[in-house]
Amino acid sequence: MTESYDLVIIGAGSAGLTAAGFAVQLGIRVALAEKHRTGGDCTWTGCVPSKTLLKIAKVAHGMRNASRYGITSADPIVDLKSVMSVVRNVIDQVYREESPEALVASGIDVLQGEVRFLDPHILAVNRDTITARHVLLATGAYPFIPPINGLDTVNSLTYENIWDMETLPEHLIVIGAGPIGCEMAQAFRRLGSQVTLLEAGEHILPRDEPDASKVITEVFNAEGINIHSGVRVDRVWQKENAIHVATESEEFVGDTLLVAVGRRPQVEGLALEKAGVTYSPQGIEVDENLRTSQRHIYAAGDCTGSYQFTHYAGWQAAMAIRNALLPGSTRGIRDMVPWTTFTDPEVAHAGLSEQQAREQLGDVVMTCKWPMERVDRARTEGRTQGFLKLVHKKDGTLLGATIVCEQAGEMIHEWIVALEHNLKVGDLAQTIHVYPTYSTASMQAAAEIRVTQLLGGLSGRAIRGLSHLLH
Repeated sequence: MTESYDLVIIGAGSAGLTAAGFAVQLGIRVALAEKHRTGGDCTWTGCVPSKTLLKIAKVAHGMRNASRYGITSADPIVDLKSVMSVVRNVIDQVYREESPEALVASGIDVLQGEVRFLDPHILAVNRDTITARHVLLATGAYPFIPPINGLDTVNSLTYENIWDMETLPEHLIVIGAGPIGCEMAQAFRRLGSQVTLLEAGEHILPRDEPDASKVITEVFNAEGINIHSGVRVDRVWQKENAIHVATESEEFVGDTLLVAVGRRPQVEGLALEKAGVTYSPQGIEVDENLRTSQRHIYAAGDCTGSYQFTHYAGWQAAMAIRNALLPGSTRGIRDMVPWTTFTDPEVAHAGLSEQQAREQLGDVVMTCKWPMERVDRARTEGRTQGFLKLVHKKDGTLLGATIVCEQAGEMIHEWIVALEHNLKVGDLAQTIHVYPTYSTASMQAAAEIRVTQLLGGLSGRAIRGLSHLLH
């Protein structure tokens, strides 16, 4: 007997889970199909394990550097098998809320197995068939393996299988200095590995402001990470337990290789042709409402080839369900999506970078860069590296923000809200911020911009003249 559903969601990662949770509340019959494990990359191989490992590495780093706070330093003994056990324990905690049993208890039918289209409304799950009135594709992405000569002959790692290691690398070589590469490079260096970080671009974290990259580069250099930017890997080979990585001018030898050069949309194996869904290796094509070339089939998250962030995938999934099942429609594509890279210090960004703003708007663009050295909370914690940089128009209209500091990922949210609601910088200058917090920097920078506006030009002379008369 063929089961019929109002909505079938393919993929149980961040997008699929968000969509299923929303849809089932609308009182419809929902099936969530997943060929691997519910939870997706974020739970099993991405956000959850990486942030847990970063915390453990930060503890080890703090022990080595405790003397700066008047406490005797200690060199920690790192047993990677025990460390990974802690990581897996946190994964298990998160997974309990995303397990098939938990999802079924919430009213969602979970179908585990290979999924493929037989026609636009009929799908096969293993040997069974189901029909769907609406479909959401949320199949995610997978690690991109670059065409480097010899790479397929060595025992390399990606973000998917690095969590299977039980022995700390003596020398970890990382190809790619984006968020994954930088986070893992710092984590393993702090755990005690020698680390070499190779990046083809001009600087690490190439999507971020150059000023942010500069700070993280200085931190990495101070911690002993060997950074090589502007280099392309030509060849890789393995001799016994040693992995050799050669660029045009240099050769590096380590015992572990991590390839972190990006991800690609997961679009193969679904028989999308039989569904009449247009796609390419760059992702599934969608319109601004996340509808594919078939009106009843939507796609959200990494499989569309856009920004690959858990929070964006979840947001898109909610928009797709809203558009598929409720009257009217809402735009599900954003030109600008905020992000945070969880190095130490963190790097958070929202809106336009300075370069993007100047390319679009020219001379009306202004910036304010507020150093963490002027933030009391950063002083109390000895964490004064970094800054808050605001990009704005002369009239105070906010265009973008970049934050580099220990709590950047938490601080960025008020700037996201400001951008979403078209607030001006002065609106935040007038808002009380709790002291002493890192977010005091936001008020300080906003006040600096506002005061400069008030005291500039004819209005400034008038204000100063009036103040002189009154006093």
